[in-house]
Amino acid sequence: MADPEIAILARADGATIAYRRLAGKPPGIVFLGGFRSDMTGTKALFLEAYCRRHGRAFLRFDYFGHGRSSGNTAGGTIGRWAADAIAVLDALTEGDQILVGSSMGGWLMVLAALARRPRITALVGIAAAPDFTEDLLWPRLDPAQRRALETEGQVTLPSAYDPAGYTCTRNLIEDGRRHLVLRGPIPLDCPVRLLHGMRDDAVPWHTSRRLAEQLAGRDVALTLVKDGDHRLSTGPDLDRLAHTLDALT
Repeated sequence: MADPEIAILARADGATIAYRRLAGKPPGIVFLGGFRSDMTGTKALFLEAYCRRHGRAFLRFDYFGHGRSSGNTAGGTIGRWAADAIAVLDALTEGDQILVGSSMGGWLMVLAALARRPRITALVGIAAAPDFTEDLLWPRLDPAQRRALETEGQVTLPSAYDPAGYTCTRNLIEDGRRHLVLRGPIPLDCPVRLLHGMRDDAVPWHTSRRLAEQLAGRDVALTLVKDGDHRLSTGPDLDRLAHTLDALT
């Protein structure tokens, strides 16, 4: 199989989603990255190489405002990015799919799976962060930052990955509240595998435990990596991911 070329999916509103697609057998694997990451990250490239070795279909893409897609990250919301994930599933994949979601992508994979239940054969969460806007981001805002969100609609927050910080908007918080999934049972019964580092300083591993508890299916397993960080991108971490996929395909 030839290396996939970058391609563009046009949305009805004029926005564009950049993606790379690898042809192969089902079930295909779709990678959903994290907040402010893109499809060139370590895990995305590892999964592409994994699928190439196994002759399996693969898709990686950039959400609105991320990577080489159109828009600005500050203009995005959970609902918008979930719609991007559903759009690429509909337009760029065929047959059964396994969704692999990293961090925020773990939230979006749940929303996409709920929207396209018959086509999703399994989910794999890597430091999954469902409901992070409400449970992790909002509690960290001090009173001055919350006032700025209310009066100005946005606030700049510090980031360990960007010295300039990043913009958090009122729309992100409010839209996130319309897409919360951990407040009750999640009606998904496909196999789910959750990998989470116990040294994750961005998303506590208890978030994955809550997700496991709320999923309706019984074939749900949570693997805790004692020395694992948020990225879970070391050699042993990637080997663990590969073994997880081997058992699901």
